[in-house]
Amino acid sequence: MSRIDTTLAALKAQNRKALIPFVTAGFPYADITPELMHGMAEAGADVIELGVPFSDPSADGPVIQRAGERALAAGIGLTQVLAMVRRFRERNTSTPVVLMGYANPVERYDQKHGAGAFVNDAAGAGVDGVLIVDYPPEECEDFARALRARDMDLIFLLAPTSTDERMAQVARVASGYVYYVSLKGVTGAGTLDVSQVEAMLPRIRAHVSIPVGVGFGIRDAETARAIGRTADAVVIGSKLIQLVEDEPHEKVVPVAVQFLRTIRKALDA
Repeated sequence: MSRIDTTLAALKAQNRKALIPFVTAGFPYADITPELMHGMAEAGADVIELGVPFSDPSADGPVIQRAGERALAAGIGLTQVLAMVRRFRERNTSTPVVLMGYANPVERYDQKHGAGAFVNDAAGAGVDGVLIVDYPPEECEDFARALRARDMDLIFLLAPTSTDERMAQVARVASGYVYYVSLKGVTGAGTLDVSQVEAMLPRIRAHVSIPVGVGFGIRDAETARAIGRTADAVVIGSKLIQLVEDEPHEKVVPVAVQFLRTIRKALDA
């Protein structure tokens, strides 16, 4: 079992929901990510999604785009992201880490370092899962097998527009959990419709046997608690990025911790 499987199974046995915060690696300061990850784990994060900065993030709204641009300007690429995970693993060997990003940085990494280098180096750094926004399930079965051989999971997005056929394709390849995008559009867009999520999850579970996390549009304890009633995990990204983007270095971790503790408390209520 992967670290993600173990973590989510333990939460299910306790009848608890997973809290999965997202931050862009190298944001808002190039050196802060490992410290921020430790704070998130201590605040109750069960899995940490770490965004790999990319110049053309097609699924991301303005908030996460700005975060990626700042990280890129600070010289953060996939090599630096893997180094951040290694540093985090020096003190934390239990909290799963998922890299979320796009195909270009992964494929460029293998071009520079050799075929299979990304999978090998990610495993060596302590990565537990990978979510590549623009990898369709029907084209990455080999990639999924390579990850699973190193106890890593390949995670996919599903959307309100996903057909039953697409859900079945994802179910054949995905492991760890699937990430249901609760809104049409980019991250940070629109208003969350809890009833729509509640109606969609049974359709997803008819095809997918692994846990289902829900993200996009979850901004506070109230929406997190509402989604947590039906989802297995709650993913929060844009709101967390907004909260820390203008903070001085010494305030970033305390602000993130305070916010995530309110979400953790709501999910456990």
